[in-house]
Amino acid sequence: MTELELAGQVVELVRRLGGPAAQAEAVVTRADLALTRFANSGIHQNVSESTVGVRLRVHVDGRTAAGGGSVVTADGLSALVERTLTAARLCPPDQGWPGLTAPVPMPQAPPVDEATAQAEPDQRADRVGAFVAAAGGLSTAGYCRTAHRSSAFANSAGHSAYGRSVEAAMDGIARRDGADGVARRSADRLSDLDGAELGAQAAAKAQAAADPVELPPGHYEVVFEPAAVADLLQNLSFYGFNGKRYNERQSFAEPGAAQFDRAVTVVDDPLGGSGLPFDAEGTGRGALTLVEAGTTRAVAHDRRTAAEAGTESTGHAVAGGATWGPMPRNLRLSGAAAGPASAAGRSTTGAAAGAVVDADTAALVAGVRRGLLVTDLWYTRVLDPKSLVVTGLTRNGVWLIEDGTVVRAVRDLRFTESYPRALGPGAVLGLGARAVRQPDRVDGAWWAAPSLRLASWHFTGGASG
Repeated sequence: MTELELAGQVVELVRRLGGPAAQAEAVVTRADLALTRFANSGIHQNVSESTVGVRLRVHVDGRTAAGGGSVVTADGLSALVERTLTAARLCPPDQGWPGLTAPVPMPQAPPVDEATAQAEPDQRADRVGAFVAAAGGLSTAGYCRTAHRSSAFANSAGHSAYGRSVEAAMDGIARRDGADGVARRSADRLSDLDGAELGAQAAAKAQAAADPVELPPGHYEVVFEPAAVADLLQNLSFYGFNGKRYNERQSFAEPGAAQFDRAVTVVDDPLGGSGLPFDAEGTGRGALTLVEAGTTRAVAHDRRTAAEAGTESTGHAVAGGATWGPMPRNLRLSGAAAGPASAAGRSTTGAAAGAVVDADTAALVAGVRRGLLVTDLWYTRVLDPKSLVVTGLTRNGVWLIEDGTVVRAVRDLRFTESYPRALGPGAVLGLGARAVRQPDRVDGAWWAAPSLRLASWHFTGGASG
C-alpha cells in the first residue's frame, strides 16, 4: 500500500470510529536513512534503517489531540485512531482550532536525485576514504549520511498531497595534538560532496590551530565562517521568525522595521533544494522572504498562529507545532559580496596560514585591522528569547587577525551576545559571495550561510569560564 493510500485509510478510520463530524489529518512518511561513521581514521559503523511513520491529528467535539505510530497493519492503524480519539475527548476545549486545509493545488517540487536516494554504502565509504587520505595522516572522525523520504498527506476535507526529498551530508574533523579542524557540508546530491576537499580543509585548520594563546574578554571584530553563521540562522529561525513566539510577544521580530544591516537578506527556501512541497498541515510551501535588505518582512506561520494573527499560513507547520510553533528550517543568508575582488587572492603567512580555506573568507579577513576568525559556535543557549541574547562557545578553531592577516591560534572563548544586535544596522561589514549549505540534525533542515564579517561580538572569557 502506498503512503497516500495509508494516509487516506487513517482518515477514513477516524470518520468511521469518531463519527462524521470528526476532523482528521494524517501524514505518512517512509524514510530510508543510512549513515557511515568513522573514527581514528577508519570506518567503524555503517547503519541503515527503513521505517514508516504515521502522524495523526484529530478534532472532535471541539477538542484536539495528536498521536503517532509505526505499526501500519490494520490493527495498528485502528489502535492509533482509537487512542488519539480517546485522548481528544479528555483534552480541554480547543478555542483556537483553525480548521483543516481545503483542497488546493500543490506547488511543483524539484525532482530528487535518484542516485542519492539509492546510494550504496561503498559510495559513502569512498567519500570517507577521500576525507581520511586528504587529512595527510592526522587522526580523523565524522560521518557521511544519505536520506530519502517519501511523504503523503490526507485530511477529511478532501485534501491530499505527496512528495519526496533526499539529502546527503558529510561532517568530519581532523585532529593534531588536541587541536581540531572541521569541515561539513549538506547537499541534494551525494555526488556534490567532495570528501577530499572537506578532509583537506579540516586538516589545514587543525594544523593551523596549534599552540593557541589566551586573549582577554571584550568586544572583538569577527569573521565567522559558514559553520558559525549557521548557528545564527538556526536561533533566528527558532526564536525570532517563529509565528507562535511572535504572537506571544516573545520574538524580536517587527515586520516593516529596519532591524538588520542593509547587507542582510534572509529567505526561507524549502524548495530551493529537494524538499517536500507541503507542511505538516498540507499547506503548500514556497520561498518566504523574512528579511529584505535589512528590513524584517515576515515571520513563519502555521494555520493556528496565522488565524491568531489574522493572516494566512506560510506553510511552516511542523509536528508538535502547538508546543514549539512554526519554524522556517531552510534559511539562506545572502547579501552584497564582501570586499574588492583583489582581496580574495590575499593569503596568510606563518603558522596559521591554513586557517583560511576559501577565497570568500580571505576577502573578509583582509579588511580586518584587529579581530578574530571563528570557525564554529556550539553549545549555544538562549538567555533572553525576546532580545535573543545567546551564550555559547567557540569551537574547532579561533585565530587572531592583525592588519588583514591571520597571525596565530587563540584558545576557545565563551560569548554572550544578542544575535539581532550583532546583525543590526551598520554592524555587518561584509558577506561572502557564496552560501555554503550546512547540515542539521532535524529532519529536512539546513542552513545556507556565507562567511560573515561583523563589527563587534562580545566575548566574556575563556571556554571554561
